[in-house]
Amino acid sequence: MSHDLPPLNALRAFEATARLNSVSQAAEQLHVTHGAVSRQLKLLEEHLGVSLFIKEGRGLKLTDAGMRLRDASAEAFERLRSVCAELTQSTADAPFVLGCSGSLLARWFIPRLGRLNADLPDLRLHLSAGEGDLDPRRPGLDALLVFAEPPWPADMQVFELASERIGPVMSPRFTGYERLKTAPPTALLNESLLHTTSRPQAWPNWAQQSCLDAKTLKYGQGFEHLYYLLEAAVAGLGVAIAPEPLVAEDLKAGRLVAPWGFRETQAHLALWLPKRAADGRARQLAQWLKNELRQTDQSPRLHNR
Repeated sequence: MSHDLPPLNALRAFEATARLNSVSQAAEQLHVTHGAVSRQLKLLEEHLGVSLFIKEGRGLKLTDAGMRLRDASAEAFERLRSVCAELTQSTADAPFVLGCSGSLLARWFIPRLGRLNADLPDLRLHLSAGEGDLDPRRPGLDALLVFAEPPWPADMQVFELASERIGPVMSPRFTGYERLKTAPPTALLNESLLHTTSRPQAWPNWAQQSCLDAKTLKYGQGFEHLYYLLEAAVAGLGVAIAPEPLVAEDLKAGRLVAPWGFRETQAHLALWLPKRAADGRARQLAQWLKNELRQTDQSPRLHNR
């Protein structure tokens, strides 16, 4: 006789049959056929080496062994149902913690946060800002919103939201604004360009896409993070390079202009979450973000030169 637990399906079939006192009703509740339940009951009796039911007229009657197993299985399944319900509720009640860069948080997310909370009131989104140090594999984060290039990590479920588009921007307050606003992209080869150490390839990538020699670019003031770079551009300190979504509000308000348009890179804005921690809320959030980014993409913009 085996001392291992019987198959779970067999125990489920028995618990339902004993509770409902009917194979047919157990089959209906478990969404299987009458024959499937009967086979599971037979399998369970063979596994245990005892009879659990005897026929009584057209129905079934539990044996002494069956009554003992009924009481034990009823208690066990009820406890399982209770704990599963608690776990489901605690997941639903827990906030969804999303990591993203401070620049993305401040310049794109926060202006839309009220709309997100109204559209997804059950999400209970908490935002965690960082610069290159956020990893959804670590405890405390449910997902990460990041600009990155494929291939994607094998242990991540990745929702691609939008292709990255970058372009030079400047403020009307910049002393070179009148000279540059109608100039071709080659005019930027004579400028001391604002740049950031967190995205050193941004200017070379844009130059290559614009058929310019990246080696001839000249760099001026540098900043550690993109957020500071864009604040410097808004303040009129020079021409900066930026992902389009992060300057969308500034372009609408006229704080920045993008005379040379935006170019696609190999990167995507994507939502990452560990496959081991798949959360249905992530799919809702990904769809909402995709819709918002689509609206940003459809807003009026200057054409690429």
